[in-house]
Amino acid sequence: MTPVWKIENTAAARLRVTPGARYDVVVIGGGLTGLVTALLLAQSGVEVSVIEARRIGDGTTGASNAKVSLLQGIRAQRIRHRHSADMVRAYLDANHAGQQWLLEYCGSRGVAWQPADAYTYAQSERELATVRREFGALREAEMPVEFTDRIDAPFPAVGAVRLARQGQLNPMALLASLAADVESHAVPIYESSLVHGVRTAATGDHLVETEHGPVLAGTVVLATGTPILDRSGFFTRLLPLRSYLTAYRLPQSFSGMYITAGEPTRSIRTVPDPDGDVLLVGGNGHVVGRADHTDELVADLRRWTERWFPSATLLTSWSAQDYQPIGELPYAGPLLPGHDGILLATGYAKWGFTNAVAAAQVLAGRITGKRPDWAGVFATWRPGELRSLPAAARATSGVALEFCAGWWQLARTAHEPVPPAEGNGRVERRLGRPAATCTVDGTTTTVSAICPHLAGVVRWNPAERSWDCPLHGSRFSADGTRLEGPATHHLTPLSAPFTGPSAHIPQPDEH
Repeated sequence: MTPVWKIENTAAARLRVTPGARYDVVVIGGGLTGLVTALLLAQSGVEVSVIEARRIGDGTTGASNAKVSLLQGIRAQRIRHRHSADMVRAYLDANHAGQQWLLEYCGSRGVAWQPADAYTYAQSERELATVRREFGALREAEMPVEFTDRIDAPFPAVGAVRLARQGQLNPMALLASLAADVESHAVPIYESSLVHGVRTAATGDHLVETEHGPVLAGTVVLATGTPILDRSGFFTRLLPLRSYLTAYRLPQSFSGMYITAGEPTRSIRTVPDPDGDVLLVGGNGHVVGRADHTDELVADLRRWTERWFPSATLLTSWSAQDYQPIGELPYAGPLLPGHDGILLATGYAKWGFTNAVAAAQVLAGRITGKRPDWAGVFATWRPGELRSLPAAARATSGVALEFCAGWWQLARTAHEPVPPAEGNGRVERRLGRPAATCTVDGTTTTVSAICPHLAGVVRWNPAERSWDCPLHGSRFSADGTRLEGPATHHLTPLSAPFTGPSAHIPQPDEH
């Protein structure tokens, strides 16, 4: 499953991390948050480096549909339900600042972007009240939105909120420009360098432990989607979400950015292309690792698209991951309250192209002393989080149920001697060990079925041919290579000794 942005991506690989170096700031993660943070710090004279576990663009940013919009589905009413009107305004102010910075950056660097009207629309009469609530929440926040009874689109819509002249772009083109700009400030970007943990060095610095050796940092920034360090339990405050996207060649023109107010989600935009516009349709999201027939979710998107755009031609399908904060507001600030040595940013709820840049401004501001006025909306620790305890309890109970269900099912599943069919995977007991076996491109691979984060039993994702953990969203390729999520190690090959789930649970001082 290849994102449309990467079909012709030929960027050269960068070097792996150089062990033993020291920097004022080490940014872990080379997506939009990490690169903008590094650029802002470098422009302020801070000595910084970027460490990316895979390649630039291999994470959420490179798989996004890249809408740069302040109309974000039904985010305003969801935030307003938990917080004050002033907090909604602060959230929108932050996103506006992120949007303006990003579009001005694109304009100054020759990165193409297209203005487009954004719509949150009702697919049926029962969704109309949700659309009206979004309109009301945005009007309360003094956003110049309009309500319309119809939209110029072939799919059903009975009403919509419209916000004029938002933005859309190619995320890989943006990342390429940002990376080049970062490197032009003498900031090294290291790729293929998985970080295993961070601990305090004898000098008082932070020791960033990578698979290629340690690096020292005065301050560490976790720009990793979800924090890869467990010491604050931040993973319990996030819900990892997976959603799917398809790209089609369109013979006719179609404009605007659209998203449904209800389920099933349909997120739509077009990409200008000399060979004909490309239509992107996304949706059918679910909690990572908690959907069995992911290939059917992709097929459903294709059926919907081909029904309402019958002349479109399929190009590719793919998926993306993001994190929903239990308290609705995003996070950017210290991992532990009162300690600025390790900072993080996460919880963009699928609207990262404004939130990521705003979060980067908050992170850079904490380091340079130039925090924006609206920075409080990104607070990582706030008294208001107590209101989110019911949501946290529901998320925690869901994790506990998945943990127990995974181990219970594993205990009942014996080894099958016949390898899985092509594109299939299964979890079973093999010689007393939890084993994850799959067949991809004619090769059968067996690795440990236990996620190295907190010992969840992984599940096979047939759409992406990956092993996904239903606890906190860690994902691994068919051969066990770590792809994303809070896990900091790959799945263990079956030949390695298995010592039981407790051996895989990080102790409080490990990270």
